[in-house]
This record gives sequence, C-alpha cells and structure tokens, in this order.
Amino acid sequence: MGQHPNLIIFVKTPQLGHVKSRLAVDIGSVQATRAYRAMSAALLRRLAYGPAFRRYVFVAPAKNGALGRWHRRFCRRQQSTGDLGARMADAFRRMPPGPSILIGSDIPTIDWSHLRAACRQLNNADVVFGPATDGGFWLVGFANFRRRGSAFKNIRWSGPNALSDTVNSLSAGQKVAFADQLDDVDTGADWRRYQHQKNAKNKP
Repeated sequence: MGQHPNLIIFVKTPQLGHVKSRLAVDIGSVQATRAYRAMSAALLRRLAYGPAFRRYVFVAPAKNGALGRWHRRFCRRQQSTGDLGARMADAFRRMPPGPSILIGSDIPTIDWSHLRAACRQLNNADVVFGPATDGGFWLVGFANFRRRGSAFKNIRWSGPNALSDTVNSLSAGQKVAFADQLDDVDTGADWRRYQHQKNAKNKP
C-alpha cells in the first residue's frame, strides 16, 4: 500500500447508563461502565504507538453533549447521527485517501498484529471483516470506501445476523476477505471469560 492506512475506533463517552447495556443487565450499570472505561482506555493505550497508521477516535457523545477526554495521539471526531451503519459509513467518508479500517472498543484483545493482518488483506480485497463469535464483526475495512462504499443498509444490528447482513449489503462484485475471529464483551459471561484470560496471562 502506498498510502498510510486510516484506523477508526468507535467509542462512547463512559457515562453511567450510556454504555454496555447488555453487560449492565448481568453485572449492573456501575460495573458495566467501569468495565467499558477500562477496556476502551487500555485499547487506546495499546494502539496509540506503533505502525504508521493515521489514528482517529470517533466518539458518541454523552447525553449532555460532552465528548470526554481520550488519548492525545488520536484525532478526535464526533460520531454522526443515525443507526450504527449510518455512523460507520459517515466515518469512512470523512477519512483521507487510503485504506481504512474501523473497530469498536469492546474487543479488549485487539492488537497491532490483528490490524496489520487485516490491512494486508486489503491489498487483494475490496472489503475485510473481522468476525466476532456472536455473529457480528469486530472489524470492517475498505480498500477504497468512496469507490466501493455501499454497505451498512438494512442490517439487523446487535444480533447473530449482523455480519451476514452486512456482507449481503455490499455491491455486487466486491471481493471480501475475513480476518481472525475474536471475542467481544457484551454479557456477564463474556466479561468473566475475559477476566479469566487476562488473569491467566498475567500469572508468572
């Protein structure tokens, strides 16, 4: 790739009752907000330094309009209105020329190896997806969204059909590649699994 890729991270201002609603059902709103704040902060710290990506954090503002404070190595932008698909499409359109990948902030195991691998696949594909175990996706990337961007319409979000619906929404003839499958954190069981994996990794 001749141009530096764009990395877009979607985040929400970690306000009580505003984030991780499904997780909050299992562990309570206070703990879910703390969990989200910890996961998103750790992810941004991990990705703030490394390969020559242009880094952007797109923030869904709090109810009072605040965008919060995020890592200074990321250009901060406000998410647009509409459903998730409309907001993602708007973020891709606002990127400078070059391949672009977008991730959320609730996949705490993402690292640069995953992102570099996804970008490499855009050398030979128009679109790349990172499947999540719940039927959604943790990453979506376009080699050239302005030329190929017609996705994200009529998607059943937050369910087992999100990935398949999005693939089916692409224009005919687009070549699709898939990155590694990763786990997101949406439920209490997901959170406990992540905590167990993190504790096991930190043991001497």
